[in-house]
Amino acid sequence: NPPSLHVDNLLSETCFLQPFANVTGSLNDHRVCQCSVYLPDPVFPVQKVEMLEITAQVLSEKFDRELTKVSQYTKAIEMYEQKIQNLTIKVEHMESTSVSYMELDFQLLKLEISEMERLVTQLKSTLVGSNVIVEQLYIEIKNLTLMVNDLESLDKNNILAIHREIVALQNRLKECEKHRNQTTKPSYFPPGSCGHGGIVNISQPYVVQLNWKGFSFKYGSWGRDYSLRTPQKDLYWIAPLNTDGRLLEYYRLHNSYDDLLLLKNARELKIPYGYGEGSGTTVYNNFMYYNIYNSREIGKLDLNTNTLTVRKTLPNAAYGNRFSYAGVGWQDMDFAVDESGLWVIYSTEDNTGNIMISKLNETTLDVLHTWNTRQYKPSISNAFIICGVLYATRPVNTRKEEIFYTYDTNTEQEGKISIIMDKMLETIQSINYNPSDQVLYVYNDGYLVKYNLIFQPVLH
Repeated sequence: NPPSLHVDNLLSETCFLQPFANVTGSLNDHRVCQCSVYLPDPVFPVQKVEMLEITAQVLSEKFDRELTKVSQYTKAIEMYEQKIQNLTIKVEHMESTSVSYMELDFQLLKLEISEMERLVTQLKSTLVGSNVIVEQLYIEIKNLTLMVNDLESLDKNNILAIHREIVALQNRLKECEKHRNQTTKPSYFPPGSCGHGGIVNISQPYVVQLNWKGFSFKYGSWGRDYSLRTPQKDLYWIAPLNTDGRLLEYYRLHNSYDDLLLLKNARELKIPYGYGEGSGTTVYNNFMYYNIYNSREIGKLDLNTNTLTVRKTLPNAAYGNRFSYAGVGWQDMDFAVDESGLWVIYSTEDNTGNIMISKLNETTLDVLHTWNTRQYKPSISNAFIICGVLYATRPVNTRKEEIFYTYDTNTEQEGKISIIMDKMLETIQSINYNPSDQVLYVYNDGYLVKYNLIFQPVLH
């Protein structure tokens, strides 16, 4: 309360307090004017203003969250609308076409509809109050469910018909599998016969044994003599190269397959007069044919006496590892035997390294006829000849080889085939074909391996 103010009682019973306001007062017993005045608070209400700001911030954040939810709901609704349109198109297509639909089609539709129904139900639960768009979506999804169920019930007969057809096809497939798994006896062609249509398949490799010198002697060749003079007599030969992979110095002979397996009764002999070179050696009519070391000469060795009976130059033949096989060095000349006799596979500079095939006179080693191919010799891994047809191989990987190229000297035609050979080790050093048993004798990183061949009948 302010101090008492004395005013003249003659003027008025109302006193005026300047400069604040007019107030009504009263006179006490002593004729003193008394009044009550409320002065303004001299301090600014900072705490109240801060509380107001915090409240405003909280309200703003709540508003933003709700606005974001609305935006998300809008996008979700648009997505569901698109899905419903797609489903509607699918259902209308099913209604308008006569194509029979399997039960799986209906199950997929039901799954899509169930997923949308679940999402829309979840959306409804998150919205406070009623939302016309969401309610409309929910009703349309329910209608779609009923429509698909009706279509499925109408399509029962077609589904059953298709199911019966599937069962019939499965039974036919089982029959095909049963016939395929049955062992079909290959066509038989007598030894020395060329009445077939060429190789159609090859057996799994049969490992006979490691060469007698050991694992370090990875290069070489082996086989069985094809002798027209003494066809009833067996002669197996093994000719591993030295560890340099080039020099042919020693060879062994076995008079039977059992002797070979048991490593007994072996005749070990040394190549006379300059030795041989490379893994292209072969044996025909009890004579060994090989490339004489560091030359383009062919050597003919009598196995009965171990004497060099003929030495002949192969005209223009490349030598000195010029055009050897891929992955196999020093095999510039590769000798082969087939049903008709002795052959040599080689290259010349004039033929730019492509394979040349020459038929040799086995007695004189004269060239009887030569065929030029367009297959580059260093791009193949090995070759052999059957019934006048050259077959070339190439590696597929470290465990598979492919017979991929042919050249028929009878028709002078090249061809492409694909017959896969499994191999025990990575590199095949030589392949020798024997017409008497129709077997490939393969020297595979020091191991002696055999393959049986399957021929196809002649196609008319």
